[in-house]
This record gives sequence, C-alpha cells and structure tokens, in this order.
Amino acid sequence: MRALPRIPPALPAGALALLGLLGPALPARSEEAPEPARPGVRPWEPLQERIIEVSDRVKPSVVHIEAIVKVNDRRNQVTGSGVIASADGDILTNHHVVEHAEKVSVTIPGRKGKVEAEVVGSDKQTDIALLRIEPDSPLAVAEFGSAEDLRVGQWVLAIGNPYGLDGTVSFGIVSAKGRNLEIPHLLNDFIQTDAMIDRGSSGGPLVDLDGRVVGINSRGQGRGIGFTIPIDTALDVMRQIAEGGIERGWLGITVQPVDRDLAAYFGDPDLTGVLVNSVSRGSPAERAGLEPGDIIVAFDGRPVEAEKEEDLGTFQRMVASHDPGDEVRLRYRRGDREREVGVRLGRQPKVVPEEAETEDGFHVQEITESLYREQRLPTRKGVYVSFVARGSPASEAGLRRGDVVVSVEDRKVEDLEDFEQAMEAVEDRDRLLVTARRGQETKFLLLKRRPVIRAAEDDDREALGSRSRRPEDAPPAPDEAPAPGP
Repeated sequence: MRALPRIPPALPAGALALLGLLGPALPARSEEAPEPARPGVRPWEPLQERIIEVSDRVKPSVVHIEAIVKVNDRRNQVTGSGVIASADGDILTNHHVVEHAEKVSVTIPGRKGKVEAEVVGSDKQTDIALLRIEPDSPLAVAEFGSAEDLRVGQWVLAIGNPYGLDGTVSFGIVSAKGRNLEIPHLLNDFIQTDAMIDRGSSGGPLVDLDGRVVGINSRGQGRGIGFTIPIDTALDVMRQIAEGGIERGWLGITVQPVDRDLAAYFGDPDLTGVLVNSVSRGSPAERAGLEPGDIIVAFDGRPVEAEKEEDLGTFQRMVASHDPGDEVRLRYRRGDREREVGVRLGRQPKVVPEEAETEDGFHVQEITESLYREQRLPTRKGVYVSFVARGSPASEAGLRRGDVVVSVEDRKVEDLEDFEQAMEAVEDRDRLLVTARRGQETKFLLLKRRPVIRAAEDDDREALGSRSRRPEDAPPAPDEAPAPGP
C-alpha cells in the first residue's frame, strides 16, 4: 500500500489555506502529482510578517484599564482594555468595564505608572464609554477604519489584556456580521469573530490586516465565539458623548416577533413584522393610534422582519437611529386590513436610572419608563428600592427590594429629588417612618436608626479586602439587565 503524502512538519496546520490572499492564485486542479515543496521555501512567511507588523503598530495604542466599581455595598476591581482615540487623551472602551466605577486608572504601553481617568460619558445601549486622561506627552493614536467593508472570512486580530496579560494578540476571521444578540438593552448589530476575546479583552480593538481598527471588542461567548461592536457605531457614540449627550428616537411600544405559527394563525404564512404588546400612555405611538395587537410590517419605507426574539434588535435600531422629532411613516396590519400612519418620534426615556444611597442600609432608583414596565410597578410616582443590606435598619424594619417608597415621614416622594430632600430633612431623627407600596398593599415601616462610627482606615480596608472576593461576588454581567422597548 502506498504511503500517504505528509505535510512538512515545519508548516503550521491550515497554513496552505491562507496562501491565496497573500500569494498568487492556486493552480487549477490537475491529475498530475503536485510538485514537491522546495527546500527552504516558507510560504506562510508573508502572512506571519504582516501579523507581526500590524500587532507592533497597533499595540502602543491599546491601554490597560482598572476600575474600582461599587455594586450595592461591595467594591470590586474590574479590568479591561481601551483604544486611544486622540493624542491628547481620549480613550474608547466598553460601558460594562466602567459601569458603577468610583475610580478608573489607565496604564499606557511604554510608560511607567498608572494615570487616573475621567469617565466623560457612557452608553449602555451600545456598550461604549469614553474616557479622558491628561498625558504628559502626545499618545499613539489608533487608525480607524470602517466595519462596512468587512467580509465574512476576512482575517482580523483582537488585541487586549485578557486576564491582565498586557498586549495579547489573537488571530482569527470574521465569522459573521450583523449579529443580533438576545441581550437586553443592547442595540448593536455585532461582528462575530473567532479571534479570542476573553475576560479583560473587553474594550480592546478588532483590527484588519491593514492595521485599521474595525471594531471595539465587547464580549466572548465560549471558545472561538466573540462579539465586537462595529467601529462606525463606536465613533458615532463617542462623538455624541463629546458633544454633550446621546438622544434617540422613541415610539413608546413593546413588541414581540411574529413567528411562523403566529403568521399562520393570522391567515398569512408569509406575514412578517413585529407584534405590538403594549403602548405607553402619552407616547408617539398612542397619539398615532397604535394599539396592542397591531402588527408593524414597515417602518419609514423599510420592511420589518422579526421571527425570533434576537431579531427584534433590527427593528429597535430602526427606531433608535432617528432623532427625536423626526417624522416617519408606519405601515401596520390590524385584523385583515393594512393601514399607514405618520408618527413624530419622541425622545427615548432614560435607560439607566439615577440612584441614591442612604445611611440606613438601602438604595433607591428613580422610576424610569422602562423600570416601571419591566418591574410592573404599582405606580410611577416614588422611588424604587433597588438594594437592602442585611442587618441594616431598613432590613430590620421590613423594607424589601422592589418596594416603592412614596413618603418619608410627612413628606410625599414623587421622584428621586423629592426623596433626597426628604431624607436630608430628617437626617437628625433616630426613628423614621417610611411609607412604601408593595404590589397593591401600602406598608408603614419604622426604621430605628443607630449611630454608625467608622474610621477612615476601615473604609480603605473594605475597599482593599473586597478585591479578593470570589468571582461569583463580581458585579452582574451586562447581559443580566432588562430591556427597554423601542
């Protein structure tokens, strides 16, 4: 029996498949035996040299980020990566790297020590944050490209600091484009790559073989599955943050996909669109006459298709990509008839609520439109109890997470500002009557305060000690947050 031909040991597995891009086209298949490799020829070297060149060029613009974040009553250290966007100190990273951060510091390649960073702004819906530092000399700025021209199968590099290992480079391909992930709040159509994106890589760049940043790495999902925010989205968000804030269009509805079973039930197996679940009071959708049960089939001339939950992201991006005040046309189906109506979009309500911490062992949040819907709160007025510490006066009084505080002593609480003023007015009292709504019940809770004496060194010890907590005590992952409607 003839022995099978073997690939020379020096040739890496899969290298022959990579030659087509860097070298001449492979010859047409022939019945003749292939020409044996000539001694000393290393056909993968051009690709290898390109990877080395690009990584050497890009790594000076990739920084290491450390953030001390406080979630409820615990502090933890979170690490990530960032991309230098301007020579005078602008840095792009992920929202989830600096969320709830009390302190952020940056380590710059080739420079000693850490530099304190300011969080200029952050956007939960795209997982993008803008940091700013004050360097003592100009920084190495990354070259930005565009994700529009990326093709599935194209080679890319992911650069970051996984597990604190600075300047790590991984090599892979673009596995898919336009991925909608079923992760609440996120509006991105992600780039999927098999270049490694591990813990600590978040916020680092995805780079093409011309050395241009085409995305900001966001999250990994198992080995060989990573998701990257298109750089076009990241740069647009950075611009809006720098100009003072982000505004997005809003309809005021929640929706679900129209799967094949629903389409068949409605008598049209080819029906596509999104099914309206609810309509907010006073919203643009309500003013336009939309009702639960309507099926939106087109938005501003573009067909709407959503067969699975993750497909809803495309429709949400359609709405959010418009500015508040834009006039759009909606085509929808009600019963057996299709209708069309003009809608003037509103301003998307706040997604991330403001929060206040008390000395009585509980935190509260303002009641945003999305919080009211998601938690099915009994009232829009008041503040939402988001955390109650064990053994605290609030816990002993019976206050629970999910309660809505509507008054403190004789002061009514309609929003976060009212609550803060009420708590300030009674700060010297040793007993405090808090009235809260819990479902359909009203609870009258008496907080018996006790003096809290804590030396400054205890605070420092708590901050340091919490850094060694187990991974399960870390802040919740960005995919654990609830989702708003478009």
